[in-house]
Amino acid sequence: QVQLVESGGGWVQAGGSLRLSCAVSGNIDDIAAVGWHRQAPVKQRELVALITRIGAIGYALDSVKGRFTISRDDANNTVYLQMTRLKPEDTAVYYCAALRRGATRYDSWGRGIQVTVSS
Repeated sequence: QVQLVESGGGWVQAGGSLRLSCAVSGNIDDIAAVGWHRQAPVKQRELVALITRIGAIGYALDSVKGRFTISRDDANNTVYLQMTRLKPEDTAVYYCAALRRGATRYDSWGRGIQVTVSS
């Protein structure tokens, strides 16, 4: 099993920055990728960015490209999401999740953390 715990959320004014952290533990060798997702009120959860086991990176939303950066610290088993030039529409609960090797969907999730961007 894999456990994920998010931290670093909070409230920020538009144009500000936040860095989210996702501490990963458990059977880390079984992980193929870790993704950051978000869910805004009355919207479906969506993938924001992911980083694979070999370090490949992808951003799923055009709206975050150039503003958000996903990275990881292997020594501390932590995946980060650096968010800059935040906009009110980035307000959401942010989740990190693990995609296990051979799996077709993310099946290990953190509890999520609130990010609120005020205009």
